[in-house]
Amino acid sequence: MVNLYATGTAAALLRPRRVMRQILIWCREGELSIIVDDKKLTLRPREVLTITSGQYHYFEDLEGGEGLVLEFTTDFFCKDDHDIELVFHNGLFCHFDLNEVIPLPGSPVVEEQLQLIREELSERPFQYLTSVHARIKLILVEINRAKIGRGDEIYQPDALFLKFLDQVRSQFNHALSLRDYADQLNTSEARLNEASRLHAGKSAQNVVYGLIASEAKRLLIYEKLSVKEIAFRLGFNDPFYFSNFFKKHAGLSPSAYKEKLVG
Repeated sequence: MVNLYATGTAAALLRPRRVMRQILIWCREGELSIIVDDKKLTLRPREVLTITSGQYHYFEDLEGGEGLVLEFTTDFFCKDDHDIELVFHNGLFCHFDLNEVIPLPGSPVVEEQLQLIREELSERPFQYLTSVHARIKLILVEINRAKIGRGDEIYQPDALFLKFLDQVRSQFNHALSLRDYADQLNTSEARLNEASRLHAGKSAQNVVYGLIASEAKRLLIYEKLSVKEIAFRLGFNDPFYFSNFFKKHAGLSPSAYKEKLVG
């Protein structure tokens, strides 16, 4: 699945939402202020922002700027391991909520390709989805080149690590062990630990903990759930244990965190 639309036609983006699609926002004119999870980011002309599948997001208003929003599912884009790696190359669509605004001041590629994708989706010529897939690739390559051009360190996680992250994020409520994840991915715990230390600088189990803590923050901010309900949704049988877990990773109790962010 892939969609492309102008910000001015998407009033639904003024309300917090989360979708299981990768989202790319391109600013054409003015300024676009966007809340992603618990962070506010501002896009200016010829800047781009990527949002990972599952992150909550919304625009503060749609009057101050004009942009384009591209959405695509992982299933649509990721035909092989190379595609998976390209989506997350250099932290794009980062699973660790490190969203950043990326300027592309001198490049016409993103604007041109987004417009061509729009035409393909509207007219649906022969093999239009193949064309759209290729054009998304061009956009991601251009963004990566811009990041490298400004001196960013090259970050290229391997497909196994990315599949591991997706497995964790899609099964929070099952409280799976590291062995369970390794079995699902036909690999070993040692291999998951090796990949996690290489790409995230910590053990695979601590990667799991970090993803759970991030999801807990989202649920506390955006869902009308009690701490007990959030604990059960994330696979904790004991809400008290969940509260201690959250405080260890967030520095605040769940209720204090919610009060600070939501009021």
